[in-house]
Amino acid sequence: MNRLRFQLREWTRQFWFIPAVLTVLAVLLAEAGITLEEQNGIPEGLAFVYSGGESGARSVLSAVAGSAIGVAGTVFSITIAALSYAAGSMGPRLLDHFTRDRGNQVVLGVFIATFAFTLYTLRAVQGGENSPFVPHYNVTVGMLLALLCVAALVYFLAHVTGTINMTTVVNLLRDDLQGALTRATHPVGDAVEGPSSPPPEAFWQGGELLRAPTGGYLQLLDVEQLLTAAKQANVAVRLNVRPGTYIFPNTPIAVGVPHLPEGVMDALTLGPRRVQGQDLEYSVRQLTEVAVRALSPGVNDPVTAMDVTDRFGDVLCRLHGRRWPSGVHVDDGHLRLVYPITTFAGLMDAMFHMIRQYGHSSPAVTLRLLEVLTRVAEALVAPDRHHEIRRHADLIYGDALHATKNVSDRLEIEERYRRLQQVLTLDARDIPEG
Repeated sequence: MNRLRFQLREWTRQFWFIPAVLTVLAVLLAEAGITLEEQNGIPEGLAFVYSGGESGARSVLSAVAGSAIGVAGTVFSITIAALSYAAGSMGPRLLDHFTRDRGNQVVLGVFIATFAFTLYTLRAVQGGENSPFVPHYNVTVGMLLALLCVAALVYFLAHVTGTINMTTVVNLLRDDLQGALTRATHPVGDAVEGPSSPPPEAFWQGGELLRAPTGGYLQLLDVEQLLTAAKQANVAVRLNVRPGTYIFPNTPIAVGVPHLPEGVMDALTLGPRRVQGQDLEYSVRQLTEVAVRALSPGVNDPVTAMDVTDRFGDVLCRLHGRRWPSGVHVDDGHLRLVYPITTFAGLMDAMFHMIRQYGHSSPAVTLRLLEVLTRVAEALVAPDRHHEIRRHADLIYGDALHATKNVSDRLEIEERYRRLQQVLTLDARDIPEG
């Protein structure tokens, strides 16, 4: 069921889905209007926006259909060109946000639905003296749809302008990351799912191995299905891969003790690309790519890198009071499932390693990194999290001192580093977040 929901979600988020639905609805509406007028005629006293004859109806419908599809093609072609240019500084993966944006999908759907509606209605317009027919309902609706297209065009131009704005993009990616972390972590007061650490490697020796029949990114891991299968077979299962991992064919991906239950591969959804959801590092790497591109010599935009660093700090500070899952599931005292997870240390590495490596020669970026880590250390007071913050602070400080030649800049970096160390040496003031 989880795989079905995942595939349905991915299917409905495709760029063509809403335009296709609106086009089908437009054709059905056109047929309904034609049938209604053919069977019941026009009530007396009912006024229409259009009340002309067959020749005028053809002209109006042809103009609306041609304008709708022409404007749609021109506008979206120009927009794709602008987005391609913007992707050079923000990363090509961000084009996916444009295609999955509901506003863009609805605008395209309005244009295509208008074209389909008017084109379908044109076939019903008949001239001559014997059986002339002018679908007044549909011609009126077609003119109203033309006005709707104008409104959609104005909205689209304003919407796209904001979509390719760097701050807007960074905030959208921050929201995606925050949502993924909220789903992955749990409040401290929640019941603990099992032991905090998996059994030793010796426990799995002699177990049955499962090799990947094909390759691809692990997009979805159905934990509930795996747990159910392990309980029914009375076995313990360990996965070697986590969502976001690229699985190579014929490599070991799971082991079962004493054997593997049936249907393990059914709980794993593989695909050709990484997707949002369980893959925490996917959203992190999209933000990191924005920062790294901004720090490249061709772009040289440290302000954007500092904005990304601020968003990382915002997301990390929200982890206060939330515990990390262990990836270990026990049922009635029996180990059932162990799977790797993205740890807090791994999340910090994905966030800050590349920004440090590409921005170590920029004192402004270094200072901002140390400031953000200071704020994070004030929010997350658990010793294990302070350990990771200190580790990254030491790396940032060491690289910055090596690359910074200006004495004044070095003194400021040393001051920020000392300030962070003062926060890290304070005793824990709250209950550890997890």
